Amino acid sequence: MSAAFQPETGKNPALRVAAKGAGPHSLGLRLEECRPERPQGWCLVEVAAAGVNPSDVKAVLGAMPKAVYPRTPGRDFAGTVVEGPAELLGAQVWGSGGDVGITRDGSHARYLALPPEAVFRKPANLSMREAAAVGVPFVTAEVGWREAGGVRAGQTVLVLGANGRVGQAACVIAKAAGARVLAGIRRPEAAAAVRGADAVFDSSLGEVAEAVLAATGGHGADLVFNCVGSPWFAAGNAALGHGGTQIFIATLDRAVPFDILAFYRARHRYVGVDTLALSAAETGAVLNSLRPGFESGAITPYEIEENYVFPLARAEEAYRIVLGGAPQRVLLEMAP
Repeated sequence: MSAAFQPETGKNPALRVAAKGAGPHSLGLRLEECRPERPQGWCLVEVAAAGVNPSDVKAVLGAMPKAVYPRTPGRDFAGTVVEGPAELLGAQVWGSGGDVGITRDGSHARYLALPPEAVFRKPANLSMREAAAVGVPFVTAEVGWREAGGVRAGQTVLVLGANGRVGQAACVIAKAAGARVLAGIRRPEAAAAVRGADAVFDSSLGEVAEAVLAATGGHGADLVFNCVGSPWFAAGNAALGHGGTQIFIATLDRAVPFDILAFYRARHRYVGVDTLALSAAETGAVLNSLRPGFESGAITPYEIEENYVFPLARAEEAYRIVLGGAPQRVLLEMAP
């Protein structure tokens, strides 16, 4: 049964989870009246829109060991500061965090309480919907590139799983930096979701690593951003140039075959990224570093499709779409 407003609620609606969901068919979501407490000096943000991420759904299902109950889920948001320090009142802000919606109440509610160091003004040229959609995927992509030493003009990068939300963001950021962007996908229909790539290679039509080596004159990719993990592990290694780095943000299987000799002879490096380890303040700082790119148009936000924007009363429907792996960015909108 979908979460729905109760007749007596409406002023402070919040999505709530009382305990770990029983499974995909029983998420345990409820819509309740719940206004967050605002500690002294903190900001109260009236949320306009909030992204729904796979990590939000996983946290509801108990896959995040640090998740607390009861709580309001939701990591990404855009909204307006309505209470707090005078210099921030009325500011239109955006944000996310590995703590928000996991270890404390999150953004899938009309109101969200945050410390001022976690409050950052959104790009003026982005709508609330667009700003709310940036969040986790763009932060993950940016942190991945940074941890690998940065992406620069003149480099060739390969994004595996480029049709997913993080993959799309990784392509766009790398393209804005001046890199040559190659994309790997696993089915033909996924090509339509890829953004910012100079070439797209479909593994159903041939070996992606061979295509990358051919496209680079045998050099390979300087950086491989692997958004899927184990299914692309071998291809990522084979496509990686000498001294290159492969970035991981997720996986299906925990164990993979690993040729140590080939690894050190090629002077490869692996980088792991987990944005759940970043606080709202740290995550907001990453978003703030991306703001000039969005404001200049060098970095473009996700296209928001009306059919994937849901009122809070239809939150469970939105969660199930994300659980089903939709490539579109799914949002909740908090307008009364």
